[in-house]
Amino acid sequence: MSATSGLVIPCKAAIAWEAGKPLVIEQVEVAPPQTMEVRIKIKYTSLCHTDLYFWEAKGQTPLFPRIFGHEAAGVVESVGEGVSDLQVGDHVLPVFTGECGDCRHCKSEESNMCDLLRINTDRGVMLNDGKSRFSINGTPINHFLGTSTFSEYTVVHSGCLTKISPLAPLDKVCILSCGISTGLGATLNVAKPKKGSTVAVFGLGAVGLAAAEGARIAGASRIIGIDLSPKRYEEAKKFGVTEFVNPKDHDRPVQEVIAEMTNGGVDRSIECTGNINCMISAFECVHDGWGVAVLVGVPNKDAVFMTKPINVLNERTLKGTFFGNYKPRTDLPSVVDMYMNKKLEVEKFITHRVPFSDINKAFEYMLKGEGLRCIISMEE
Repeated sequence: MSATSGLVIPCKAAIAWEAGKPLVIEQVEVAPPQTMEVRIKIKYTSLCHTDLYFWEAKGQTPLFPRIFGHEAAGVVESVGEGVSDLQVGDHVLPVFTGECGDCRHCKSEESNMCDLLRINTDRGVMLNDGKSRFSINGTPINHFLGTSTFSEYTVVHSGCLTKISPLAPLDKVCILSCGISTGLGATLNVAKPKKGSTVAVFGLGAVGLAAAEGARIAGASRIIGIDLSPKRYEEAKKFGVTEFVNPKDHDRPVQEVIAEMTNGGVDRSIECTGNINCMISAFECVHDGWGVAVLVGVPNKDAVFMTKPINVLNERTLKGTFFGNYKPRTDLPSVVDMYMNKKLEVEKFITHRVPFSDINKAFEYMLKGEGLRCIISMEE
């Protein structure tokens, strides 16, 4: 047991008091973990676009004050009752979705969408008792995605923690707990391109570049990146992108441009923007007979996907994916191993580093569209 086990821990956390306003680093009190919960010391965290989206409070019920953050790596400080697969000192990645191990989804080899621990953006409390583990002078502070990693200590359901090799550098593998694994898995687990195949990736942000990295690892011969920003092409080459198409450069649908470039369409496409027109283009640009399109980006809840049924009848396949079809506890350690075995190149996603005291700089970088991932060191 650790010296702090069972005690309330005072520590620093970056609080979002209201939408779109800079985070404020305050002292919070972090309660001990309850049944099936784990308290972890966060070592490194990074900023994902999902944090930014909910910080700006676009299109959903705002919930403030709140501690954001969900891409991170840390060390187990203490465990609650019933937790048997983790112990003090274990190195872990907290994940925004979980794996209870008991529901139909967890028992299925085909799904990673756990009934109990599936992502819930509206919940600001723990499942066990409907209460927060964070407080300031007795006032509760809301959790985010069950992780809240913008805090030196946080409490997470044990089913949302991936135990990883203690040899893995936490300041790098922390980014594998969300966006990078989502894009990588969309390609390797869902699109499954064969060696020598052609792949189109729509949207060259971090998730799209991770999808391209997956295509590179799979041995695709051509990886076509589609983005509205020409400055992203140079960066994308590092991830295996061989050609670039900007839809603004053409006066016809981009799917027609891609079909012409590839003699009828690509073998696989991965859509990483959430834009409904890109989704339709991604589906319609795959080759008939065997083409597979995978949707990763999250669209507006009222968006409607429209295509001619003949596109489906002509043996094109449309798939969706959630977190790259990785089960967090079962599958994510293998992604870390891919990095450790030098198969997956993680460093090229990391473009900035800041100390925790400068966490608002990470938001500035993302708002300006600068860089891919900014690592925030909790101990600086």
